[in-house]
Amino acid sequence: MKLITAIIQPHRLDDVKKELYAAEVNLVTVSEALGHGRQLGVDEFYRGIKETGNLLRKIRLDIAVNEEFVERTIAAVIKGARTGKIGDGKIFVTELTRCIRIRTGEEGPKAIG
Repeated sequence: MKLITAIIQPHRLDDVKKELYAAEVNLVTVSEALGHGRQLGVDEFYRGIKETGNLLRKIRLDIAVNEEFVERTIAAVIKGARTGKIGDGKIFVTELTRCIRIRTGEEGPKAIG
């Protein structure tokens, strides 16, 4: 089991979700985030509004997957999020040591689905 965390541009969320659904990855947690990478001081445009400063609006996706879904999940995020410009984001893949479905008490790969 892996936890895939992706930091993407807010305006790419719909495209990423579309690609995830096409890859049969349906379980995702989405949250708003603030942050910056190497683009310190670079102006960004979000929905026609210029943003300047250290912390830029981002979207964080947390996706728990079983081993057979890792590569297709990564590929889907890249396909949906990539613009080729600075600030496209990052993907982090970490080991998920335990997962428990609260409703049933199931653990491990069965809990992820």
